[in-house]
Amino acid sequence: MKNKRLMIILLMPIAFILTQIAKYNINFAEFYSIKIYPVFAQSIGFVTGFFPFSIAEILLILSVILLISYTVLTFIKSLIKKTIKLLKNYIINLGVVVSLLYFLFVLFCGMNYYRYEFTAYSGFEIKKSSKQELIQLCDDLINDANEYRKKIGSDTNGVAALSDDNIYETSRRVQYSFNSISNSYDVLKGNYPRPKPILFSRAMSYTQITGVFFPFTFESNVNVDIPSYQIPATMCHELVHMRGFMREDEANFVSYLTCISSGYDDFAYSGTMLALTYSMNALYLEDYHAFVQLYEKYSKDVKLDMAYTSTYWEQFQTRIAKISHNVNNTYLKANNQVDGVKSYGRMVDLLVAMQRNKQ
Repeated sequence: MKNKRLMIILLMPIAFILTQIAKYNINFAEFYSIKIYPVFAQSIGFVTGFFPFSIAEILLILSVILLISYTVLTFIKSLIKKTIKLLKNYIINLGVVVSLLYFLFVLFCGMNYYRYEFTAYSGFEIKKSSKQELIQLCDDLINDANEYRKKIGSDTNGVAALSDDNIYETSRRVQYSFNSISNSYDVLKGNYPRPKPILFSRAMSYTQITGVFFPFTFESNVNVDIPSYQIPATMCHELVHMRGFMREDEANFVSYLTCISSGYDDFAYSGTMLALTYSMNALYLEDYHAFVQLYEKYSKDVKLDMAYTSTYWEQFQTRIAKISHNVNNTYLKANNQVDGVKSYGRMVDLLVAMQRNKQ
């Protein structure tokens, strides 16, 4: 038993070595992402995809319960028997679990952080953009949002509604949309499972997280308590991760591309609002006067949607949300996204590059 545990603990330095190879050899990382990763993702995802509920959510809840129970029982038994042997065994066992999880994380998605960027496949050139280009981008996105909003209905709160009767139908349409965009980008092709709703979505909102790709079960988990028009773009975002692109800015951008090319007006609105939010936030910091002028171009319904969304998220501005933000920021920086959560804003560069490519 000791030898087996030692072998598992040794998986941690092996995983670290694999990460360093991927970090300093982009061709190795890309080979893994194209040839090896899809085998794991599509085979394991095929199995977990049979279940309509999130296996990841259940595993996380059970893991917390087991960890707390194991910790309490270990300390109680140690006090009763007056020995530290059980505590030593407890620490070793935790080390075994952490080592195994870290190894699986690296094997199942960690090396994807070091692959070629999506621009290598899209043909869009990222370069310094002018303020006028940013203003034009925002103006175009506002016009698109206004037009898409006219084509979709509203719910009882007057907020943009999805055309589906249930969230599973939305998930199915997201899967179809990815099949469609993969015709334009071969790198996105693959038989991957559809995204899944989280049962405790309301609790998830307290961490201000809208979706999570769980590499151990290859599931795209989505918070479905958020304003409904944000759900399609969030689902698409998580499916981008499922396809091996882990950078947040790229996931947002591909989500936008998928939504506007889906053929569904409610999806197109969702993706456009995602792109518009990041673009206008960038303009707010660059030129507040231009921001105010463009904001007046929003239609009444778009303004209502944004006000509702703002009110929704304000109720979750808690200490838990701050801790979650810091944890997410640390995680991103540890995985080749040196800007941390600020890397989300780099989506605007991709949008400008796409706009420039059309001209």
